[in-house]
Amino acid sequence: MGAAIGQSLPVAVGVMISPLPIVAVVLMLVSGRARANAVAFVVAWFVGVGGVALVVALLAGAATPDADGPPTWAAVVKIVLGLLLVLLAVQQWRGRPREGVEAPVPSWMGAIDRFTPVRAGGLALLLGVVNPKNLLLVVSGGAAIATAAPGDTTAAVVAAVVFGAVASVGVAAPLVIYLAMGSRAPILLDELKAWLIQHNAVVMAVLLLVLGAKMLGDGISAL
Repeated sequence: MGAAIGQSLPVAVGVMISPLPIVAVVLMLVSGRARANAVAFVVAWFVGVGGVALVVALLAGAATPDADGPPTWAAVVKIVLGLLLVLLAVQQWRGRPREGVEAPVPSWMGAIDRFTPVRAGGLALLLGVVNPKNLLLVVSGGAAIATAAPGDTTAAVVAAVVFGAVASVGVAAPLVIYLAMGSRAPILLDELKAWLIQHNAVVMAVLLLVLGAKMLGDGISAL
C-alpha cells in the first residue's frame, strides 16, 4: 500500500497545482453562489480524479501478475505516457505568452458568474478528467498505483483516495482562503488568479516535463 501511494504521489502533486482549475474556483468565489459552487467543484474534482485513477489502477492491476513483478507491457505503457507528457510540455512551453504580452483568458471563464452547483461540478469533471493534460496525469497516477500494488484491491482503493485527496488540495486552497480570511480574501484571490492565468503555460510545461521524465525513467528501468 505504501509503495502504491508513494509511486503515485508525485503525479498527484502535479494534478494539485494545475493552474486553470484553481482559477476556476477563485472565479466561483467571487460569483453569486460562491460557497455552493466552490464546494461542488472541489467535491466533483476529488470524485472524478480519484475515481478515474482507481478505475485505471484496478483495470491495469487485474492484468498485471504479481508473482514476477510488472510485465513488459506495463513498462511500455509508462514510457508511452512519459513521452506524451514530455510532448505536451513542449507544446505548453511553445505556447507560453512572451514577455510583456498578457495571457489570453479562456472564454469559459466568462460564464462562471452564471454557474449553478451542478454546472460547477460538471466543469470540475471537464477540467480534471476530460482535459487531455490532466487526464494523462490522472491515468499516469493510476498506472503507477497498479504497477506498485498489482492485484491488491485494498491498496489500490486507499492509494486512489490519497491520490484524489492530494490532487484536490490545489482547488480547495482558494476555498480555505475565502473562509479563513473574510473580507481580505478577494484581494488575495484576485492577485492569485492574475498570476496563475499569466503563468499557466510555464507552470504546466515544467510540471509535465518533470513528471514525463519520471514516467520515462520508471518505464525504462522496469524493462
